[in-house]
Amino acid sequence: MADDLLTPVDPSDYDASHIEVLEGLEPVRKRPGMYIGGTDERALHHMVAEVLDNSMDEAVAGHANRIEVELHEDFAITIRDNGRGIPIDPHPKFPGKSALEVILCTLHAGGKFSGKAYETSGGLHGVGASVVNALSDSMVVQVARNKELFEQRFSRGLPLGPVAKVGAAPNRRGTTVTFHADEEIFGKHRFKPARLLKMVRSKAYLFSGVEIRWKSAIEDGETPTEATFHFPGGLSDYLTETLGSASTYAEKPFAGTVDFKEKFGTPGKVEWAINWTPSRDGFIQSYCNTVPTPEGGTHEAGFWAAILKGIRAYGELSNNKKAAQITRDDLITGGCALVSCFIREPEFVGQTKDRLATTEASKLVEGAVRDHFDHWLTSDTKSAGAILDFLVLRAEERLRRRQEKETARKTATKKLRLPGKLVDCSATSREGTELFIVEGDSAGGSAKMARDRKTQALLPLRGKILNVLGAASSKLGSNAEISDLSQALGVGLGTKFNIDDLRYDKIIIMTDADVDGAHIAALLMTFFFTQMRPMIDRGHLYLACPPLFRLTQGAKRIYCLDEAERDMWLEKGLGGKGNISVSRFKGLGEMDAKDLKETTMNPETRKLIRVSIDEDEPGETGDLVERLMGKKPEKRFEYIQANAKFVEELDF
Repeated sequence: MADDLLTPVDPSDYDASHIEVLEGLEPVRKRPGMYIGGTDERALHHMVAEVLDNSMDEAVAGHANRIEVELHEDFAITIRDNGRGIPIDPHPKFPGKSALEVILCTLHAGGKFSGKAYETSGGLHGVGASVVNALSDSMVVQVARNKELFEQRFSRGLPLGPVAKVGAAPNRRGTTVTFHADEEIFGKHRFKPARLLKMVRSKAYLFSGVEIRWKSAIEDGETPTEATFHFPGGLSDYLTETLGSASTYAEKPFAGTVDFKEKFGTPGKVEWAINWTPSRDGFIQSYCNTVPTPEGGTHEAGFWAAILKGIRAYGELSNNKKAAQITRDDLITGGCALVSCFIREPEFVGQTKDRLATTEASKLVEGAVRDHFDHWLTSDTKSAGAILDFLVLRAEERLRRRQEKETARKTATKKLRLPGKLVDCSATSREGTELFIVEGDSAGGSAKMARDRKTQALLPLRGKILNVLGAASSKLGSNAEISDLSQALGVGLGTKFNIDDLRYDKIIIMTDADVDGAHIAALLMTFFFTQMRPMIDRGHLYLACPPLFRLTQGAKRIYCLDEAERDMWLEKGLGGKGNISVSRFKGLGEMDAKDLKETTMNPETRKLIRVSIDEDEPGETGDLVERLMGKKPEKRFEYIQANAKFVEELDF
């Protein structure tokens, strides 16, 4: 090794010419996943959401009351609003360019940073419209302002000419955006009318002051080609339609709207609707500034805190001592809720805004909802009593099951033949426990020192497990790794799987951030998808997100998931003293227990990805698994041929 380090290197092999500078929107086309989460069908439809959110922001700000969404025969999309129109006058910082061109051709350019143009907005980072432009082979923007019509055309993020006046517009105002997604980026993926219609309808529910008109030249046999959505009742109408004929414990949902400025003196508002039903599983759909947040966040936490405290207080008022046993999990069982908040400068996790991270939102939503819930319960004692009885019953059932589980777990070691390499936790109940499936004994050694012995268990895997897709059942049963995994989980395989026998609350796949680690994770997810699907549906399966880099500057220390995050901090600085030291983790086994605990295992500081199946397209997940993991190599070859051009990084 020493000889290798002393081998002379020709400096000309690495000089300034090797440093690549991506200008304008080039970074978006080079790595679209960093901006819209990928190049799949979900990312494609997210492009529509980015443009539609801009029109919704105009409506929420009170400048527009009508939006039109049209899907054309060539799968281009037109989104038109009657708002103020994007400014077309020259931008003061970019002489010779209109504000329109700056917005559409520059990352982090927009009118939503200072709060002067919009008190609340779904578009936040100034990248939405420009990203859509970069990933479209054609974009045409028309702006009607001051009774004049202006137009500018773009292709793949570049202007095809300056903004130009194209006519008069005496009875028109607002912005019209028409774009066609670039097949070089998205391949054969196409917009689906049903998915777009669902998005359009939900936006109309989220703001009662807007009318959204839908038109489609693509017929799928199910989706109407024309429709108009306007819901004065907002989320209450949405919940009533969603529940349909299902029986509910309250005749009318608990619904309302609170303006934060009137109550707390800060811009924004929250709207909600909730009811409980014995007819279906509970759910919550949450939104921030009309943007869906499927992974929840602080606004959901504040909402459930208000409901939980309110129902417990009502139980105490009713002399029902068992109400104190009710938990958030009991509320969610049978509780069907919709929550939409509008706040200034929201902080989201990721560019696709799946989870709200704004700390202030929790307190605002809880404070706004709590008073109204208390009043609603005392004013409708019939509904309140029915809901309380239902929730107390759910709490009693949960406690009974937990007691049974605790009894079963205490004797589990005697009754179950647990694998010898399993490092179990000491907790007697499943609630709050975690099983980390780790890659190799070296990673297991660090994880063993980093874990919380009470709630965190470890199962090291030696090498790659069997690809279960298409494997004979006899082969599954005789495979040592699969047998150990099934025994550790306490459940059976395939049709014999019983979710009630699951021994842990969270199952976390923790592999190295390299090709081999990704392959092992893919094999494990295939195993769970085919043999233990309810575990995914119930939200028990997760992927750990170990960092690739550790940056140190004096006493400051930052962990980075990838090179992009590393480069951002290197440019920004950590706020410490001295030079920034960069350490790259080659694998989990090379991380010491302190690093592993802080970045990957401690629930307070780690990041997890929940493995889920797209509710809108469940069949596509099965098809993709079959193509990539099945026995037919020609299907994999076809997929690789079609998608190789989208690969952003190669690991040799």
